[in-house]
Amino acid sequence: MTIADSSIISTPTRLEGKYSGMVVCWILGLGSLVSWNSMLTIGDYYYQLFPKYHPSRVLTLVYQPFALATMAILVYNEARINTRKRNLTGFTLFFLSTFALLVLDLATSGAGGLGNYIGICAIVAAFGVADAFVEGGMVGDLSFMCPEFIQSYLAGLAASGALTSALRLVTKAAFERASNGLRKGVMLFLAISTFFEFLCILLYAFVFPKLPIVKYYRTKAAAEGSKTVAADLAAAGIQTEATERADANAKQLERLSNKQLFFQNIDYLLDLFLIYVLTLSIFPGFLYENTGSHKLGSWYALVLIAVYNMFDLMARYIPLIEKIKLKSRKGLMIATLSRFLFVPCFYFTAKYGDQGWMIMLVSFLGLTNGYLTVCVLTVAPQGYKGPEQNALGNLLVLCLLAGLFTGVALDWLWIIGNGKF
Repeated sequence: MTIADSSIISTPTRLEGKYSGMVVCWILGLGSLVSWNSMLTIGDYYYQLFPKYHPSRVLTLVYQPFALATMAILVYNEARINTRKRNLTGFTLFFLSTFALLVLDLATSGAGGLGNYIGICAIVAAFGVADAFVEGGMVGDLSFMCPEFIQSYLAGLAASGALTSALRLVTKAAFERASNGLRKGVMLFLAISTFFEFLCILLYAFVFPKLPIVKYYRTKAAAEGSKTVAADLAAAGIQTEATERADANAKQLERLSNKQLFFQNIDYLLDLFLIYVLTLSIFPGFLYENTGSHKLGSWYALVLIAVYNMFDLMARYIPLIEKIKLKSRKGLMIATLSRFLFVPCFYFTAKYGDQGWMIMLVSFLGLTNGYLTVCVLTVAPQGYKGPEQNALGNLLVLCLLAGLFTGVALDWLWIIGNGKF
């Protein structure tokens, strides 16, 4: 079968498998961050092993440069990259790295020390590379499909945080009184994360490309000149003729360059950058190290992380209600800039406020982060051809990762002068 087959691109086919696709996208989103969120959520365990090494801050600072540098390379070569190989490589690397984290802890019997810390940092660097492969590849791929797919994927990203937080609270409660209970909970936690990564490999390789609606959108993108979908179409039993058509109809296959897409969408790109600069300057380092001691004791940081993740997840479903979805470019920029009021709010709450006020602030941080992320990533690609939407999706993720990296670096400012260096 080829893309010339009209049965593939007929209107009725477009809706078949939509809800199945949304479920698969949600699970793929979950797998895209479950390994990294596992690292963040078991921070209390690493603080016990490496109390002098600021694990939540250092591991995040290790993760982000590898993710950002890899993503920059992938964005530059986006039009020539096989999306199927890219995403499968990313999910496989996530699976192997998560399993390696589990094996490392078992091999060292949960010992501390600089050598083990360096090993963990190396695994975290692999997480960063895998994130760039998967997140950019998936967002680019889903940008030329229906908005519900990318919303489901983004909800899955947030669900990974909510799920890992919930599991961490359960395992902490279940093993708290057991001998070496904290470590046992972490082992179970990492085993579950490894399973989810393996599930994502199977779903992306064998289920997602064969959904009729996915075949429709990828066939349409190939007809518009996209070369990145050829392997996925082949996996679905469709042979693309886009290469041959490029010579016969070169004008149709012309697309905007990355530079043109960048300047046409610079406000959206800046929105994502600033959203994550603010969020990562507070989450998770500030929540672990700068919120003081309260009645919740060792549960306090875990509860704050869980609250953030829960509200971030809920907020990513709000844009499904069209009436309250923010689409105005000016409105998105105003909302993004207004979030920087969180900085003085968190500072004074940590210094003078009770834990209830901090929990409320963290909930608003997660709510605004999830809502604005979905609004920007679903609105920005509209109106472009398939290859352009894929390229723009990759650019958006690059700016998101740049925001994450900058936010992680700024997070260290919270501990200057307080004797924690």
